[in-house]
Amino acid sequence: MMNLSWSCSSLANRQQQFRRFKITTHRVFAVSFLFFTSFLLFSPQIPRSLKYHQFADLRNLLGVPNTLNVISNFPFLVVGVLGLVLTLEGGFFTLSSQAETWAWILFYAGITGMAFGSVYYHLKPDNNRVLWDTLPMMVAYSSLFSSLVVERIGQRIGLCCMCALLVAAFTCVVYERVYGDIRLCLMFQLFLPLAIAVVAFLYPSNYTHSGYWFSSIGIYLLAKFEALSDKKLYRANNYVISGHSLEHLCLALIPFLLSVMLIYRERKFKRLGDVKDQL
Repeated sequence: MMNLSWSCSSLANRQQQFRRFKITTHRVFAVSFLFFTSFLLFSPQIPRSLKYHQFADLRNLLGVPNTLNVISNFPFLVVGVLGLVLTLEGGFFTLSSQAETWAWILFYAGITGMAFGSVYYHLKPDNNRVLWDTLPMMVAYSSLFSSLVVERIGQRIGLCCMCALLVAAFTCVVYERVYGDIRLCLMFQLFLPLAIAVVAFLYPSNYTHSGYWFSSIGIYLLAKFEALSDKKLYRANNYVISGHSLEHLCLALIPFLLSVMLIYRERKFKRLGDVKDQL
């Protein structure tokens, strides 16, 4: 009887915690949505500056333009293809639902697409090619956020997020292509990493080894710093490698770390969202 009472009390506490996290997260997303909507409505159009394509390292080695910015995308290809194969194989990663599997398949497909899209862009950086660099990255962001939602909240809402975000990603890219305005792409790329950090922090993990999520967030912030310090880092290391190439290598660590997490993690408990769906 005491064990039953304790189990009921534990379940009630978990449900209360889930509601509190849910309310807090809704507030955060509501404020973020209002901010980005206001930014879109009241800010002028932002064309992509030609300075965006002016990277520090312009060396041409062995006939390959912007050599290091091109070949530093190779780790994306390796991690993306291996992750995709291992996810499709079905027995290597710890995935507890078909929804999780689909989300991670799209994530690794996005990482693989980043390798090809970024190489194509860096061979001749301009406004026409940059979209092929941007779109696979946005697909990877979308599927990664969706996998986190599936894991920590529920399959139904996770799949809805994935479909909506993929449509939004393509819409943002088409909008930039047609109108030459990067505001939608900019908001998308700012909002999703923030949303991943918020969900990872507020919602309890369904698996062990959840610290890999926070390590990945830290590496992402480091990569953005490297991108902003492209020329300064290039000069600081005596013109060996630029900040932009370091950004590529740093970002490739994220799918690698998440793959390690998928290999070693173990299931802890059922998602409360899935329990409610079943009821």
